[in-house]
Amino acid sequence: MGATETDRPAPVARYDASSITILSGLDAVRRTPSMYVGSTGPEGLHHLVSELIDNAVDESEAGYCRNLSVVLRGDGSCVVTDDGRGIPVDIHPATGRPACEVLLTTLHSGGKFAGGSYANSAGLHGVGLSCVNALAEWLELDVWRDGRHLRQSFARGRQASELTDLGPSDRCGTSIAFKPDATVLDAVEFSADVLVNRLEEVAFLHPALTVEMRDERTGRHVTLNHSGGVAAFLAHRGGAATPVHEQPIVISGQSGSLVLEAAVRWTDGYTEDVWSFVNTVRTEQGGAHIDGLRAALATVINRHATTNGLLEGLNREKITTTDVLEGLTAVVAIRMAHPKFDGQTKRRLQSPEVGSFVQETVQDGLQGQFDADPELAQRIVQRVLDASRARLAARLATRTARVRQRKIEIDYSVYQKQFGIRSKNWHDSCSWLADDGLLAQHAALCDVPENARMLDVCCGSGVVGGAFRGKVGEMIGLDITPEMVSLASTRLDKVFQGTVYDLPFEDASFDLVVNREVLHLLPRPEVPVAEIFRVLRPGGQFIVGQIVPYADEDAFWMFRIFKKKQPLLFQMFREEDFRRLLLGAGFTLDKMEEYFLWESIDKWIDTHETTPEHRQQIYRLFYDAPPEVRAVHPFEVAADGSVRDRWRWCVYSLRKPAQ
Repeated sequence: MGATETDRPAPVARYDASSITILSGLDAVRRTPSMYVGSTGPEGLHHLVSELIDNAVDESEAGYCRNLSVVLRGDGSCVVTDDGRGIPVDIHPATGRPACEVLLTTLHSGGKFAGGSYANSAGLHGVGLSCVNALAEWLELDVWRDGRHLRQSFARGRQASELTDLGPSDRCGTSIAFKPDATVLDAVEFSADVLVNRLEEVAFLHPALTVEMRDERTGRHVTLNHSGGVAAFLAHRGGAATPVHEQPIVISGQSGSLVLEAAVRWTDGYTEDVWSFVNTVRTEQGGAHIDGLRAALATVINRHATTNGLLEGLNREKITTTDVLEGLTAVVAIRMAHPKFDGQTKRRLQSPEVGSFVQETVQDGLQGQFDADPELAQRIVQRVLDASRARLAARLATRTARVRQRKIEIDYSVYQKQFGIRSKNWHDSCSWLADDGLLAQHAALCDVPENARMLDVCCGSGVVGGAFRGKVGEMIGLDITPEMVSLASTRLDKVFQGTVYDLPFEDASFDLVVNREVLHLLPRPEVPVAEIFRVLRPGGQFIVGQIVPYADEDAFWMFRIFKKKQPLLFQMFREEDFRRLLLGAGFTLDKMEEYFLWESIDKWIDTHETTPEHRQQIYRLFYDAPPEVRAVHPFEVAADGSVRDRWRWCVYSLRKPAQ
């Protein structure tokens, strides 16, 4: 049956040729800046400086630049200066305007497309310099070349003055000063730490380049010039984890225009820290070169384990790439002509030929090292086997097959320091802990007399224990830091300072003990559970909540995310492991209820304990989650890169048997 006139929607607007808008010049960049620089926040702001740094690095790679300077001024502007050849200033034949003006005001203009001026270039899209200009309230260009000093000014992407000759000069190079435009960018305050971090990378990967950063706002002045290449870079960024082998394994190779320099080292840490670069540009999300590295490491290690019978008697255990990545630290630097990136921000390398080149080169290099040093091979393979066993057991802290056995000792000062810092402003750093629905889920399980005495153990700010107000007679708290004790005292009746390993209470002192998401931070968690059992009266109730994986497939993946977020994390319980822990202490289970909570990962990782580097790695773990994880673990990645995850909480009601 056909539609009638009344069925058809009334026209709301005219749609014809006159409806088509053409954005001229750099208006498109100003209208949608995130498309060009990644975001309008701090990441996008610092990307603008990186574009200018990359241009100087290209000059260095071409053999013309030996000094690079970045200055942060008190007025909020930034100046990047190099002593390269200087941006061309002669008249462009197609436009009749100075070439420098064309570069700054026209998208997709540049000298790097054909590769004639730059063999291995960081900037390939002809977009970076014009984007900086488009997103600057003002920009001033100084060029020294051909014995002259020339200057031109711009404002919000448009020419503000003619190119002016300021007279003779014996200098060569380019200086660009710009102030970010607060009308299109949400963040306009530069971080010296972020820029020093980036300049360190440049200095290590380009030993012939001297790099300087001056912050006129604070007086900070840093000069960087590093030799030693990728191995020195890895040693500098390697962190505090104990290495499994003292010296990094250095692997290099070349095939035509492709050049690889890599350094790898395993540690006793749980995280994977890989810094990857293409023509000195940091590829935060990896790509073909990192895929090749991971495949090569897994191949060589599996081959060695199989050949030497190390997998026998281990329930047909198989080493996965995930096992290989636990504790891996690496620096991977590729130099190549015409790399293909995922976009202007160059976060991921898309050139497929690089993957096979890196895989073959790393396989040959690592196998050669294993053949030359069997003890090194043994250490690394045993390290990876330990990760595999731990993954299969989903108890990643057990470490029963580590090359060096170490007694676990509890350093209470570490917990006191970290949680003391956090508790100074608990709800700013951990506001995600106070979800009303989750707290209500705990309180709903309460089944004790109204005059019951309750203990909130490891009480933090007291929000969990506070949820039981009106359901019990007296609310007691205990925590390890004086800061926590002070804060929890605003919600609970009385709070003591002490540790959960040695509760300062008599046997059978409480009718109810409550706790949430603490036991995974503790070595030997069976000890605090036994202490909780001891202080409960016979027939008393224990209510405890814990985030757990959905399945074995996401257990290790979740562990890596949580470990990067919270360095004190000791293990990731599967539900059956956590239940076994509780029942093993002598409790009987009343009931267990699941509670699914959608959480903003952006908010969850915004804490003092999660470094900016680890925040980026957490995002990458979500972005690059393998299919088997996605099949069992729900999460959402928005168009702007933000992440929401659906945590699986299990809340248990347990009883101490009556005598």
